[in-house]
Amino acid sequence: MITPKKRISHKILSLTLGLAIACTGGAMTLAPHETQAASVSASSSKTSLASKITATGKKYMGVPYKFGAKAGITSAFDCSSFIQYIFKKNGISLPRSSKSQSKVGVRVSKSNLRAGDLVFSDTNGDGIINHVSLYIGNGKLLHTYRVGVGVTISTFKGSTWDHRFVTARRVL
Repeated sequence: MITPKKRISHKILSLTLGLAIACTGGAMTLAPHETQAASVSASSSKTSLASKITATGKKYMGVPYKFGAKAGITSAFDCSSFIQYIFKKNGISLPRSSKSQSKVGVRVSKSNLRAGDLVFSDTNGDGIINHVSLYIGNGKLLHTYRVGVGVTISTFKGSTWDHRFVTARRVL
């Protein structure tokens, strides 16, 4: 049987132990939660930025394709000028060519693609990257290619872009 005196002793011991832990290890117990919150916040801001970049790109649906289109113009794009433009409009500078763009950021496997990732392909099979697309999620790419197609959304899996996939890069 626990007497009222023992109950008070247990409460004092618990309170003392709790205060000791809080004073010596409080920062350590809070750090994982703070880290997790910062990680969630960073992740959601990257998702938000990917959504903004996608929305910017979708504004140009149907804009004609022109190989070697001048950087910064919106009357026609080639694949890399389009990607460069929509990222720049959202505060991210990228090189002009798809080959150069394929060297920025962090490599990502096909199986780990997230919205906002850049997907690079070698469409003519000569071993040189010659196409870049924006992965927008749900197995879809936003990009421009070929006269008569222009800025469009394509399915990635099973497409030329998938079969001729070289690498993907995460710049967000």
